Amino acid sequence: MSVQNKSPRILLLIPAYNEEARIGPVLVEYAKYFKERYAGEFSIVVVLNGCEDNTLGVVQAAQKEHPEIRYLNYEEPIGKGGALIEGLHHFYEADYIGYVDADGATQPPAFHDLIKHRNEADCIIGSRWLPDSVIHQPQGSRRRFASRCFHALVQGLFWMNIKDTQCGAKLIRRDAIEAVLSQLTLADMAFDINLLYALKKKKFTILEIPTEWTDKIGTKVVLGKTSLVMFLSVMRLRIIYSFFYKYFDFILSPFSEWLYKRLAAPHRKFKGHES
Repeated sequence: MSVQNKSPRILLLIPAYNEEARIGPVLVEYAKYFKERYAGEFSIVVVLNGCEDNTLGVVQAAQKEHPEIRYLNYEEPIGKGGALIEGLHHFYEADYIGYVDADGATQPPAFHDLIKHRNEADCIIGSRWLPDSVIHQPQGSRRRFASRCFHALVQGLFWMNIKDTQCGAKLIRRDAIEAVLSQLTLADMAFDINLLYALKKKKFTILEIPTEWTDKIGTKVVLGKTSLVMFLSVMRLRIIYSFFYKYFDFILSPFSEWLYKRLAAPHRKFKGHES
């Protein structure tokens, strides 16, 4: 029986950095929801990214009660994007690979909505900026302004016509991940742009659907520094995909590595432990 006619295997990635206070309930909610409401195989892989608190202990406690939860533990920081890239290397374990944030901003029913639309495109993404989206706790005015400025920048540079590239709720077909994985190089929060543009360049289809979303307290985003890192990353990505990159890479690479370290936006080349 084809994937289209049965419930596909789903692998959900959750990147986590110092999330001991929030990730436990999120894991339990996802595990219980999909055990009760999803007929196919559903597994969760938490990718711990240089955690300095007891996030690992919380994940291990949830794993004892719900064996579908696993983890990859990277003791040194590899960035949110780096964590997702490492997780995506496990694409061969499922028919569809998705990811959500560890803070629970995307609840299980909202992620389930992505799965229900899986036959409509190669990549399904939740959008907070579509008319039918439900936002329970909106972002503050400064973050909304920064978000819209960033969207304008991305649209001007890449013309993807995607209203919300940064929402942490995405689901991608296995073959699409396999095709673009080698092109995913950004380890910071601009990873989503890298992923979506790589999919577009390979002619994979992307569908935005309205989502239900809650802005959570305790965000890791430091508005000024995060905005600068993402701006520089997006500019570098535009250069990478330009005709001139092969002539300037030897100059740009050492500079970008130095700048990323200064801004605490690490690269992802670290060994991890899986369980």
